[in-house]
Amino acid sequence: MWPFGGGKDWNVVGIMFERPDSYSINANRAKGKSADTVKTKVRVHDRTILWVVYNQKGGIVETGPGRGSHHISNDKVKDLEKVLHTNHSIREILRILESGKSNKAAKKLVWGGYPIKSAPEE
Repeated sequence: MWPFGGGKDWNVVGIMFERPDSYSINANRAKGKSADTVKTKVRVHDRTILWVVYNQKGGIVETGPGRGSHHISNDKVKDLEKVLHTNHSIREILRILESGKSNKAAKKLVWGGYPIKSAPEE
């Protein structure tokens, strides 16, 4: 066991539902016992589609659907899971947290997997 809080130093990321065609990324860097608290709060938030815990090297420690995953289809949740390592918006947020410049960061998720809006019928 690690002294001073168990050695956890996590970046907890929540993909949040805003609108059917817009999701946001909210992220926090948390250490020790507060890391579990932050993870739980992100996981149970009503708009969290997907939550992810990253270590400081960018590796995924844990992930899962959030309480708000019902806002989108299961296929879209799976599509999001596939891009967790490669999405530019998420990587940018992780760089901010890993650099230590801030322990919180947020931005719109830029992603090509949003549902396509159907054209209005005439």
